[in-house]
Amino acid sequence: MSIVQSLSEIVGPSHVLTGADCARWASDWTGGYQAQPLAVVRPASRDEVSAILRLASQHRLPVVPVSGNTGLVGGGLADGAVMLSVERMNRIRDIRPDARIATVEAGVVVAALDAAAEEHGLTFPLSFGAAGSAMIGGVLSTNAGGANVLRYGNTRDLCLGLEVVLADGRVLDLMTALHKNNSGLDLRNLMIGAEGQLGIITAAVMKLHPRPVQQATAMVAMSSLDRAPDLLNALQDASGGAVVAFEFMPRSFIEGHLAVIPDAREPFDAPHPVNLLVEMAATRDSGLSDVMEQVLSDWMEREEVTDAVIAQNEAQRREMWARREAAAEIAFHRKPFIDTDIAVPLNRVADYLRDIEPLLRAIDPDCSGLSVAHLGDGNIHYTCFPSRDDRQLKSALRAQIDQLAIEMGGTFSAEHGVGLSKLAPMARFKDPVALEMMRAVKQAFDPLGILNPGKTLPARN
Repeated sequence: MSIVQSLSEIVGPSHVLTGADCARWASDWTGGYQAQPLAVVRPASRDEVSAILRLASQHRLPVVPVSGNTGLVGGGLADGAVMLSVERMNRIRDIRPDARIATVEAGVVVAALDAAAEEHGLTFPLSFGAAGSAMIGGVLSTNAGGANVLRYGNTRDLCLGLEVVLADGRVLDLMTALHKNNSGLDLRNLMIGAEGQLGIITAAVMKLHPRPVQQATAMVAMSSLDRAPDLLNALQDASGGAVVAFEFMPRSFIEGHLAVIPDAREPFDAPHPVNLLVEMAATRDSGLSDVMEQVLSDWMEREEVTDAVIAQNEAQRREMWARREAAAEIAFHRKPFIDTDIAVPLNRVADYLRDIEPLLRAIDPDCSGLSVAHLGDGNIHYTCFPSRDDRQLKSALRAQIDQLAIEMGGTFSAEHGVGLSKLAPMARFKDPVALEMMRAVKQAFDPLGILNPGKTLPARN
């Protein structure tokens, strides 16, 4: 019996796709990674996932899990492999408002979970541009971040329990709803961010939070980024820690938005080099708009804030957020491009953006760059546009972007995962002992090396 026939017996023939029917899964979101899977299999339950992995283990078949296929680092590349899509595993098993938790399957879309939570006056606060298509299994496997990390943390901080199918088909049941559990090694956190290298996440217990009833959102202009962290601290102090997002968009980003997005508008009457999107939120009426207005007025009197527009209604708020959430469309409309995902300490963001461009132009005098940042947590999405599509040139530019982040006490990988695109910096910058421990963990969980092979961990020299 062929592998395809065996898979069909597990999930049904209509849920095993081959050849041209795999086109939707043959490329990542950026279009930079393309592959032809052996088959795409779409299980509907944990038990079907278990049977698929028992079959794969028996035949030593590589298996690559995929959720919403919104990744940016090649983590879902599946050339000649079985691609396991969790899209049919999309049930919200229950929501418990009293405990503020939801038990969900891996194929639940992030925005769908938030909409279900809203019916109970709650929110699932993971917020980023792909929330309408990204799924819980994917955001857990990459420990996704987004705009609200400042208040709610990364995906890891929003997860209490996991259900994981291991490479040999055994089920690892970590589906606890406990906030405290010191009973041995924390296998849950080991699985989160592992990019499917250690097991396939099939369900999770996720935290919910009270849904804000009041929001104050503003576009803020400054002449320099250096004082932006101090503005964040002033807003936090005045509001009692109510800031949920503090996003940075330079003038080049605004110009890109105007050029790429139909009907886009300037955020202010005049252009400014530093444009910030600031949002505060509260679960009760606490005069946030007045607090924001007072802080911004004080800073404008000192000429440290040069302009500010506070949203007066939900339509204006959504327009502000639409500008920030168009980042991927703006960054990827030009080719060739190098997409990076670095982070530095908050007080070094301005230094990084000031220093990186001359370093890159020393390598490629005609290159250009585009940045946007989750300024509240130091995460910079820096897109470099090299002057030509040359692999060695792109490698040198990416290495410089990563190198400067490391020199400033940062990281080359903040929230998108490692996948394929960051294997070189993993080999270059990651502590060698840490890499050896990671390989040992991989060997323990997946001795045959069938789970998402070739990703995350660089080959030994």
